[in-house]
Amino acid sequence: MSELRTIARHAGTVLVGQLAVMSFGIADTLIAGRYSPQALAVLSLASSIYISIYVALNGLLQALLPVWAELHGAGRQAEVGRSVRQALYIAAGAAVIGISGLWFPDLWLSATEVPPDLWPDVRAYLRILALALVPSLLFRMYSTLNQSLGHPRLVTWLQAGALLVKVPLSFVLTFGGAGFAGMGVVGCAWATLTVNTLMLLAGLWLLRTQDIYQAYRLWQRPEKPDWPVIRRFLALGVPAGLSIMVEVTSFTLMALFIARLGAVALASHQIAASLAAVLYMVPLALGIASSARTGYWLGAGQAHKARRAAGMGIGLAIGAALLGAMLLFMGREVLANAFSTDPRVVQAASVWLAWVALYHLADAVQAVCAYLLRCYRITMLPLVVYTALLWGVGLYGGYRLAYQGLDWAGWPMRASVDTFWITSTAALALVSVLFAAMVWHASRPRQTRASTA
Repeated sequence: MSELRTIARHAGTVLVGQLAVMSFGIADTLIAGRYSPQALAVLSLASSIYISIYVALNGLLQALLPVWAELHGAGRQAEVGRSVRQALYIAAGAAVIGISGLWFPDLWLSATEVPPDLWPDVRAYLRILALALVPSLLFRMYSTLNQSLGHPRLVTWLQAGALLVKVPLSFVLTFGGAGFAGMGVVGCAWATLTVNTLMLLAGLWLLRTQDIYQAYRLWQRPEKPDWPVIRRFLALGVPAGLSIMVEVTSFTLMALFIARLGAVALASHQIAASLAAVLYMVPLALGIASSARTGYWLGAGQAHKARRAAGMGIGLAIGAALLGAMLLFMGREVLANAFSTDPRVVQAASVWLAWVALYHLADAVQAVCAYLLRCYRITMLPLVVYTALLWGVGLYGGYRLAYQGLDWAGWPMRASVDTFWITSTAALALVSVLFAAMVWHASRPRQTRASTA
C-alpha cells in the first residue's frame, strides 16, 4: 500500500470516529438551542471551560503517540506495554488536576465577567463533567495507543456506536419523556458521563480479548513508577499539552469574553464555534495519521520516508481545508437555521460562519504541523509561538478591539463577535507559516535524534 493511501486511510478512519465524538457536542448544541437561549448560553460557557481543561490533559497523553509509534516501528513490542503502564501514572495525576479545576470553576467565571445569573447552572454542569473526566482520559489513552500502532478502526467503531446512545439519551434527559420530567441542559452532561463510561469499559474489554494486543504484553502487573521514564514523558507531554491548551483556549475562551454581549451573541457564537470544531476534525485526523507514520519511519531509521509522510500530511490538510471552507461558506445560512429557531441568532450566526470559513483555512496547516513537530521532539518553541500569537494577537487582540479599541492606531472600540474571529484568523495564519518552516527544517534527513524509551 502506498504511503499516501496509508495516511489517507488511517486519517479517514480517525476522522469518522472524531466526527462521531464531535457530534456529541453538536447534538447537545441542537438540543440546548431548542430548549431555550439560556440553556444554549449555559452549554456554551460550560463547554468552553471543560474543553479548555480537558484538551490540555488530553494533549499530555496524546503526545505519547510518537513515542509508541517509534517503539512499534523499531519492533520493540514488549516495551510498548511497559510504556503504557508507566503512562497510567501520568493519567492519574492529570485526572486529579482536571477534576479540581472543573469542580471549582468560579475563578474562570469571575475573571471573564460572566453574568452571575448563569453561574449556578454552569457550575452544576461542570461538576457532572468532572466525574466524566476519568473515563474520558483513560479512553483517550486507549485511542492514542491504537493510533500509534496503526489500528484506529476499533476506536472508531466504539465512538460511532456511542453516538447512537448519546443523542437519544441527551434528548430524553433534557426534555423528559415517558413520565420523566427532564433535567434541562444538565441532562446533556449526565448523558456524557454515561457514554464516556461505556466507551471505557468496551475499550478495556477489547484490550483484554483481541489478539492484536497480545504481543505488547499490556496486562502485566504495573511496575513501580520509573521516574526517569516519566520525566521524559512529561518533558514531551507537558509542553505539548500546554500548547494544545493555548491553542484551544484561544478558541474556547472567546465564548467567555463574548458572554457580556448578551445571550443572542453568545448563542450565535456557539453555533459558529461548533461548526469550526467539526471542520477542525479533518486536519486533526490527518495530523494523527501522518504523525503516526512519521514516528513509525523514524523508529525504523528511515528519515527520508518520515519526511515524505510529513509532507503528505500537510498537503492533504491544505486540499481538505479548501474544500471544507468552500462548503461552509456556501451553506452558512442553511446551517444557521438548522441550529436555532430564533431569527436573531440565525442572522448573527450566518455572518460569523463566513469568518469561520477563513479561520479554518488558517487553522488546518498549523494543526497538522503541531503533531508532526512532536515526532521530532520539538515542543517548547511551538508553545512559545502559540502563547504569543494565539493568546496575544488572537484572544487579547480581539478583546482590546471589542471592548477598548486601539486609540494609538485610530481603531475605535467595536463590541462585536466578528472582532474575535478576525484577530484569531490572523494569528493562526502566522502560526501556520512558522510551524510549516519548523517542520521543513526538523525533517531534513541529516538531523538525528536520540530515541525515547
